[in-house]
Amino acid sequence: MSPKRDTPSRTIIPAAPVRRGKSRTATPVESSDIRLIRIFLRVVEAGGLSAAQSELNLALSSISEKISALEARYGLKLCKRGRSGFSLTPAGEDFYKEAQRLLGTLDQFSNRVSTLSSQMPRSLTVGLVDTMISDPLCPVSAAVAQFADIAPSVHLEIITLSPGELLREVIGQKVDLAVGSFPRAAMGLDYLGLHDERHNIYCATDHPLFTVPDAEIGIDTIREHRIIARSYWASRDIQVFAISSPHATVSNMEAEAHLILSGAYLGYLPDHFAAQFADRLRPIRPDLFSYVAKFQVAARQDWKSRHATRAFIEALQQASAIMRRR
Repeated sequence: MSPKRDTPSRTIIPAAPVRRGKSRTATPVESSDIRLIRIFLRVVEAGGLSAAQSELNLALSSISEKISALEARYGLKLCKRGRSGFSLTPAGEDFYKEAQRLLGTLDQFSNRVSTLSSQMPRSLTVGLVDTMISDPLCPVSAAVAQFADIAPSVHLEIITLSPGELLREVIGQKVDLAVGSFPRAAMGLDYLGLHDERHNIYCATDHPLFTVPDAEIGIDTIREHRIIARSYWASRDIQVFAISSPHATVSNMEAEAHLILSGAYLGYLPDHFAAQFADRLRPIRPDLFSYVAKFQVAARQDWKSRHATRAFIEALQQASAIMRRR
């Protein structure tokens, strides 16, 4: 009988946990990196640091420092350099390919921007109706600020005319776009809505109706007094009161304000413009005679293909939307 052998005891050693390398956070490419990358590409294409010296116009030590800075920046050993010569590491070969793609994309971007810049006209003419400056919903100032950032080299010209004159200038290509309320729409133009402007008929402190309560004023009362008509509103100002002809005609709001403030006439003004004369003017029967003027941008129908015009119109629309939400 064979002697019984002792079975050696086995000690089970747990496997060491697998250590996984921490994923490296992507390093953002900054403008200083682009310069280092361009130097690296020149060195690779020249076949070494010494060969790239004349093209880069840098000292050998300076080139070496910049390559080292690039390696430190991205945590990669890109090349071997020294007495044995210059050669790329596997990581360096991959980096070189990615760098070529990056700079190629940047060049494409630069070319496209240059094309856009060349398509921007040297000037842009914007037409406005008068008295918009006092309107809290007027988007022009905000649009100008945005446009100045978008197209800093474009010379901006702003003119003020009556609505009808503005439309004629737009059609005649003397004005690129116009902002206003246009009672007579001209054919062949696009009209893009912006905001509303409320108008009332006003009298001044020296007018006989200034102290008369609204409840005692009707259409017949108004017809007994001199009424101003705006030439660009056709007969709207007199039709509402059923009179055959106005007692005075004006081509802009400031002229109308002068006549109203004289105390001899009644006339329509935008509420925001009349507000500065609050102690001298009074609206008459807003419940009966008030109306809303729709403010729009008018432009020729090819405005989307004209870069500066499109940029300004879009700036107007964005600013107007923000102001209406306030």
